[in-house]
Amino acid sequence: MAEAVVSFVLESVRDFTIQEAKFLTGVSHQVEVAQTELQLMQGFLKDADARQGQDETVRIWVAKIRDAAYDLEDVIQTYGLKVVSKKKRGLKNVLKRFACVFKEGVDVQRIGNQIENITTRISDLRSSLQSYNIREIREKDSSGGESSLQLHERLRRSYSHVVERDVVGLESNVEELVMHLVKDENRHRVVSIWGMGGLGKTTLARQLYHHKEVRQHFHSFAWVCVSQRYQVRNVWEGILFEVISATKEQKKEMKDMTDDEIAKKLFRVLQKMKCLVILDDIWRIETWNLLKAAFPEVETESTILLTTRNQKVATLPNRNAFLHKLQPLNENESWNLLEKKAISERADIDLGMYTKKRELGKNMLRHCKGLPLAIIVLAGVLARKNTVREWEIVHENVQEYIRKGIGHEEEYEGASWVLALSYDDLPYHLKPCFLYLGHYPEDCIISVSTLTKLWVAEGLIFLRQQRRGSEKTIEDIARDCLSELVERCLVQMGTSGSTGTIKNCRIHDLVRDMCLLKAKDESFLQINYSLQENTSSVAADAEQLGKIRRLAIYVDEKADRLVSSRDETNGHVRSLLFFGLEEWMPKSEKGLLSPLMDFKVLRVLKVEGLNEVEVELPSEIGNMVHLRFLSVRRSQIKTFPPSLGNLVCLQTLDFRVPSYIFIPNVIKKMKQLRHLYLPWNYKAKDKLELSTLGHLQTLHNFSSEYCDLKDVGRLTNLRKLRIRLSSSLQNLEEILKSTGSTLNRIRSLIFWNNFGTNSSAEQAMQIVSSCRGIYKLTLNGLIAELPEELHNYPNLTKLVLWNCGLKEDQMGILEKLPNLTNLKLFQKAFKENTKILVFSKGGFPSLEFLDVFGMHKITEWRIEEGAMPRLCRLEIRYCMVLTTLPDGLRYLTNLRELTIIGMRRELHSRIQEDGEDFYKIQHVPSLVIGEPWDWQPMQ
Repeated sequence: MAEAVVSFVLESVRDFTIQEAKFLTGVSHQVEVAQTELQLMQGFLKDADARQGQDETVRIWVAKIRDAAYDLEDVIQTYGLKVVSKKKRGLKNVLKRFACVFKEGVDVQRIGNQIENITTRISDLRSSLQSYNIREIREKDSSGGESSLQLHERLRRSYSHVVERDVVGLESNVEELVMHLVKDENRHRVVSIWGMGGLGKTTLARQLYHHKEVRQHFHSFAWVCVSQRYQVRNVWEGILFEVISATKEQKKEMKDMTDDEIAKKLFRVLQKMKCLVILDDIWRIETWNLLKAAFPEVETESTILLTTRNQKVATLPNRNAFLHKLQPLNENESWNLLEKKAISERADIDLGMYTKKRELGKNMLRHCKGLPLAIIVLAGVLARKNTVREWEIVHENVQEYIRKGIGHEEEYEGASWVLALSYDDLPYHLKPCFLYLGHYPEDCIISVSTLTKLWVAEGLIFLRQQRRGSEKTIEDIARDCLSELVERCLVQMGTSGSTGTIKNCRIHDLVRDMCLLKAKDESFLQINYSLQENTSSVAADAEQLGKIRRLAIYVDEKADRLVSSRDETNGHVRSLLFFGLEEWMPKSEKGLLSPLMDFKVLRVLKVEGLNEVEVELPSEIGNMVHLRFLSVRRSQIKTFPPSLGNLVCLQTLDFRVPSYIFIPNVIKKMKQLRHLYLPWNYKAKDKLELSTLGHLQTLHNFSSEYCDLKDVGRLTNLRKLRIRLSSSLQNLEEILKSTGSTLNRIRSLIFWNNFGTNSSAEQAMQIVSSCRGIYKLTLNGLIAELPEELHNYPNLTKLVLWNCGLKEDQMGILEKLPNLTNLKLFQKAFKENTKILVFSKGGFPSLEFLDVFGMHKITEWRIEEGAMPRLCRLEIRYCMVLTTLPDGLRYLTNLRELTIIGMRRELHSRIQEDGEDFYKIQHVPSLVIGEPWDWQPMQ
């Protein structure tokens, strides 16, 4: 991680000095020398990072390097931003500025001295490299002694002859994969088993390797554990020796062959014979690319079966490849595995004791989340605990037992180090991104949109990470980083949007435990569970491993304040995220947020959900000039301080507060803004000027009353727009001509017609007609008629209609949308006199998800055969008058999920298994039917 920190600091300082070079006059030489020292240090940090786990002195050395790098960045940017603010005060303050020249000269000397002191620290640390025996490592340099990674790999090395007893939950996996391995027609040349560490990939591979049908089908077999440190020649030789059952003479003869000759010989053997080759534990796609030269692609009956944690390896670019993703065990399977390994099979076991152990065991299994590795570690502890009291002791601290494997024989290792292998394999630029996930509470659903903005604000993502010629934004690169963490099984993907992008994600509890252990080792972040112990807990860790730079604070009912105002570590913290504010009731609202102003170099401040009391955002927030991310979403903030205009580095401002507030015209000063979320209800003295925000990508709650649509024309990077039409727009056609090119680049448009007149509906559609590049469109409020050319929008995949009052004939326009995959029809989507909803034959050819909600006037719904042929998810909610489901549901053969919530009791009775309408939905694998709604029409 020291390598990552130094690299990110160098990038940050480089970018800052390029942008603000004229404001660093007087200290530019010192900055250049400091950068050079860090650059000279970079090559040694790979070795230092690898060795700090075994050598405490190296660990301390690495911590000092991290601190020095962070301190350098803080000093340079603080000085630069101060000078920027002074230069921008204007001529009217020229006399006051002249009086401060001497003081500024002293500041320059002081800052120069600070930079020189930090440089000296770095230089001294570099000089001590030899005494710590830290050496420079270039790319591809892998010599040296055995590291912890190598030791763990040696402990994990798999062998084909070892067959586990008590295998649970793999029966269906074995059955499916055997079928793919032994079939002759449309067979797969490569079969991949993919999943996170500890899921049982190797165990499953062994079950297949020894399966009776597989042994009968193939003539020869080979098993090689590849792992992270391998030699291509050794892998090829190992396979060749096994498949031909090589004699000593043959082995000796092949040892004299060149690598090319070995590859050719193995190629020919696999081409002629029917072999099963298992490559266990492949980590990188580069490994496969090096090995595949010896594996024939066509005209062979041989099969390669590989196991991996990396999806890129599993999804090899080969038309004859098959991917099998291994899933966690369910609750019953988890208990069966624990029972087999932890509870004696003696016939005389006491029933009462068994019952109590089962209760305790099932409670402890919640921490395993179906991960076989964790269950086996836990079972290894419990197998040597005979009494219920001993089980209760393990239950009291179960996470430590699972994580570290403490208190039992060496044959069982803890789960954390196995999962940590995935972390160790990450490239340096992904390690901080992964550790940042440690901020989030257990089982938290993480918004990808927010996470990527936080990464960017923290300086963890740089544009130089993109490939040459790419037009990706820095947020796109952040999403690519997340996708790679998903592919490496460190992050679990949640829901995805209509365009296939990940909307949210989470991490397995045990992965989170490992993440927090690594974050603590690297002094990356601190989590405080008890605010009343805030100062002591942070200070203690700060003394151990250096300054704490990031804080996640979990607020509970015992807390009497947000942070301690006298915490000496506040001056170093860069990231401050609060969780649990939604249910927190502070004893006093007075000055509640004032202590936050002590965090002088804060880049990220997330205070969301503080909705139980109204609070003031202090005017001093304008002094927090380092802020890149500020969110007070869902908090009862009463004012928008004019001093916010001083936050010239701000990239994300999320002010979606429920209060009705006045916004001064200062947002125009935040020229680095990329994402601006305004309140739903606000007012301004004059029109807010937004045309200066050239980097803006997201603009939420643009009001036609308090903003000027002409400004949008200058926002050439705008991609997401949420607009409220609160008043009629003058000269709209002229405005649209000037903004047309910008509007056509918008990808997501949410339009609220609050004005609610026919003329405003017409204006709304004029604006929509200018956004021909949109992927997502939400319309709320009176529309009546959609643009006839809507079916020619090439990218439109998601459409939400809410209170639009569409005419019945508008369904004809909707049905023709060729690429629409997601459609939501909400309250009064159609006119109130529309009683029948008809989905015609051939309509909605690409639709995959349909949500019908609150359509209170629809008495009949028809789905003709041939409509929505690709529909796989359907939700029907609170359609109060509908008494029966459409008969055409039975034609939707691709329907996999059907949710019915809040419908009339009459309809609910008809769709029960013995009901007269059940035949319409009996083919759907997943049925979710909620409680009926006892609704009576108004008299």
